Amino acid sequence: MNKRILIVDDSATLRASVNFVLTDAGYEVVQAKNGEEGLDILKRLKVSSSKIDMIISDINMPVMDGITFVKEVKKGEFRFVPILILTTESENAKKMEGKAAGASGWLVKPFKPEQLLWVVKKFVR
Repeated sequence: MNKRILIVDDSATLRASVNFVLTDAGYEVVQAKNGEEGLDILKRLKVSSSKIDMIISDINMPVMDGITFVKEVKKGEFRFVPILILTTESENAKKMEGKAAGASGWLVKPFKPEQLLWVVKKFVR
């Protein structure tokens, strides 16, 4: 059974590149373009009793930003799923805000594929 990862990012280009790196490494990928869509996908997975092994989310998105999304995920059934923030934001205050919301890790864009896979392997066993 492949490990399933949810990517939440408003950039179709970024979702495509992360999707390519992860599927190439044998992961199953589900995609959402903002936090609200990400929560909808998690609700559907819950209903079908499917699990998710990791979430990778951007911070700056329309409709629902990444920090709000992380806080919402941490309130529910998927609260123990590791969440990696993948963003252009690199300032410490933002990182602290992400950590306080419940993010497990932080990776700054642009990323190197091997760097992303190393982080994913650390969280997904």
